[in-house]
Amino acid sequence: MINPPLRIGTRGSPLALAQAHETRDKLKAQFPELVPDGAIEIIVIKTTGDAILDRPLADIGGKGLFTKEIDDAMLDGDIDIAVHSMKDVPTFLPDGIHLPCMLERRDVRDAFISNKSERLWDLPQGAVVGTASLRRQALILNRRPDLKVITFRGNVQTRLKKLAAGDVDATMLALAGLKRLDMEDVVTEAISTEEFLPAPGQGAIGITSRTNDERANDYLAGLNHEQTFVRVTAERAFLTVLDGSCRTPIAAHAWYDGEKTLRFHGQVLRPDGTESFEATRSGPAALISAESMGRDAGFELKGHIGPDFFEVKE
Repeated sequence: MINPPLRIGTRGSPLALAQAHETRDKLKAQFPELVPDGAIEIIVIKTTGDAILDRPLADIGGKGLFTKEIDDAMLDGDIDIAVHSMKDVPTFLPDGIHLPCMLERRDVRDAFISNKSERLWDLPQGAVVGTASLRRQALILNRRPDLKVITFRGNVQTRLKKLAAGDVDATMLALAGLKRLDMEDVVTEAISTEEFLPAPGQGAIGITSRTNDERANDYLAGLNHEQTFVRVTAERAFLTVLDGSCRTPIAAHAWYDGEKTLRFHGQVLRPDGTESFEATRSGPAALISAESMGRDAGFELKGHIGPDFFEVKE
């Protein structure tokens, strides 16, 4: 083979590997030179976020813990591209790495999974819901402060085992991830975005590369799904203004209304769910206006909240 293999870096969870395989298959479908065996390699990299499961992400450094080791491997030249769940990607990337590509977005909704109730809002008083997401915790407590929400980490399979063992009465996961794993049958309820606003970037796969890697960047330019890129850009702009991290309950959703209009809905909540602010925007479905909408909505909400809004009350 004339060219060296294209090396894809990924976390090792079943969902991360499914996303890496989806990326590999799309590359092979579009570029004939990548079809032969060995033309693409998938390299699994263990991240700190995967290694430390006994503490909330907020206590150990936030969402960058799912990307740091992968970024380091890329900057060291050990991998050429990296596949990420967009909701795990920090808003600021290391120097020398950029995000030129997103695959077509899947279902953005959250999935409720329980053996005790058919709907999240119908859970009995005092029921225990396990989730690692501060956004999900705050959204639940905002509407049902009588429920007990506990931190619940691990991959999809681990969380479902804990649910089956009776550690909690219910859990929540991203519907897109379950669909990618062909596990949609475990879903008790897919919650509408009107009831439960998703995380910024939820349902989208992002692919990073070195800024100066022409070969990788040429491949990724051919894979990028423009509508997904526009939508997620609006959501990440909102997140950036609010300094979003795993320490902050922030929700956002941008969607196309027809071919030329983009709509945006953003929300911030106190971690205990006691207070919430929302903003909406509408404008042209173009990258520059999408970023402007997200930023504008972010500044609106920033004007409503104080510097301690996201602090956990003792």
